[in-house]
Amino acid sequence: MTRVERPIDDLLAATAEGLDAVGRAVPADPQLTVREVGRVRSISQGVARVDGLVGTAVDELVRFGGGRLGVALDLEPDQVGVVLLDDTHEIVAGDEVRRTRRVLDVPVGEGLAGRVIDPAGRPLDGGGRLRTAARLPVQRPAPAIMDRAGVERPLQTGLKVVDALIPIGRGQRELILGDRQTGKTAVAVDAICNQAGQGVRCVYCAIGQRQASVAQVVADLRARGAMEYTTVVVAGGEHPVGLQYAAPYAATSVAEHLMELGHDVLVVYDDLTRHARAYRELALLLRRPPGREAYPGDVFYLHARLLERATQLRPSLGGGSLTALPIVETQAEDLAAYIPTNLISITDGQVYLSPRLFRQGQFPAVDVGRSVSRVGGKAQLPAYRAVAGDLRLAYAQFEELERFTRYGARLEDSRRRQLERGRRVREVLKQRQFRTLSVPSQLAELIAVTDGLLDDVAPERIDGLRPALHDAVAAEGDLVEAILAGESLTADARARLRDRLAERVGGDRDGGG
Repeated sequence: MTRVERPIDDLLAATAEGLDAVGRAVPADPQLTVREVGRVRSISQGVARVDGLVGTAVDELVRFGGGRLGVALDLEPDQVGVVLLDDTHEIVAGDEVRRTRRVLDVPVGEGLAGRVIDPAGRPLDGGGRLRTAARLPVQRPAPAIMDRAGVERPLQTGLKVVDALIPIGRGQRELILGDRQTGKTAVAVDAICNQAGQGVRCVYCAIGQRQASVAQVVADLRARGAMEYTTVVVAGGEHPVGLQYAAPYAATSVAEHLMELGHDVLVVYDDLTRHARAYRELALLLRRPPGREAYPGDVFYLHARLLERATQLRPSLGGGSLTALPIVETQAEDLAAYIPTNLISITDGQVYLSPRLFRQGQFPAVDVGRSVSRVGGKAQLPAYRAVAGDLRLAYAQFEELERFTRYGARLEDSRRRQLERGRRVREVLKQRQFRTLSVPSQLAELIAVTDGLLDDVAPERIDGLRPALHDAVAAEGDLVEAILAGESLTADARARLRDRLAERVGGDRDGGG
């Protein structure tokens, strides 16, 4: 091997010109870069044990070969437990792992409207690069108590049974729960579709769902124009369990950024049962001590720190709000199971969907007796309050009488009239998916049934009467504006609406023979 010798003066001159000892270009200002590098000790499904990363922080991103990412979740004296965010097929023991010195974050901003992303911020819809200028950590502290304001404004879902009897306010956390295939996602998707023109941005988070189910939801939202103001965050059942764990926190960070800009935001978590199972799987792989039903001891905190981020901010902080609709699946109508009980205690109420009502053809299958809103009544439009009390009472009496008559009991005429009206109330509360109604249209049907205008109409003919009832109220323009502005429904205004509705009901009855 030939060695090139050069005088010291030539070497100094060459260095000043940016050349090395043999005449090759070198950086003008060379610097040392310090990197902390570890090695994979062991790898399992979704979790890796790594040696050598002694300075790693909790929730810090680490990078494996090929650009694969993981999150440091367990910090031990001699090793780090890393939850993988990508496939593990090509990662083997001995592979190099490097720190990134940043936590897992997600892109945020107005440019995410209409996009489908994963919890790491990678687009899944084939729409090209995301046009965002900022990123936020997926794990963020909840707003302080003094930064919050009261929940005083309604979030209209477009569903009569919810808006009238289980109202939801902007900034509230309302749980949607029920057995499998009872319409939980349908209620949440209807709520998203009803925000068109309401100034509410939406985030739909799919956790552990099948690809076909998520694709159907996205297609439904796009067909109804809801994707224009909606971002979809997906960690499906085929994705690594680490992504499923991070998904709801990433979706909340996307929503929080919009809230901090002063927007009202609705976020749907579909569903937190699968999220809890994903966390249980991670905890067992990380060898954390199992507790009840093999869940780790901090599973309550898992969802509490998530849902506490939903709030109504003070006007001095922009006045934005984040409303959360978490979904949880029950087994055999067991509301006292571990995860449903935890979430019921965290949230501000629940909408319970009954499989019994679903089988009877009651859509949405909301069980009014088991559903409650602990906040929304204060945020409900006053016009609803004028009819909601009578409606809830009539429905409760009807259900009790219906159970009583199953044993062949004979009823007095007054009780029979209550039973007949209750059947019409149940018919009015039926609503097909994607047929959300405006506030005036809902009030038209509710006033008609509570004031007895439909008592002589056969239940099967009520559906045909709906358009006439809606038109009757829409014709009262000044009254509609007052209702939407938050004014109370006075006795005179209610009588005026009742007379208008009675004309339409009577005309239809005469025309129908």
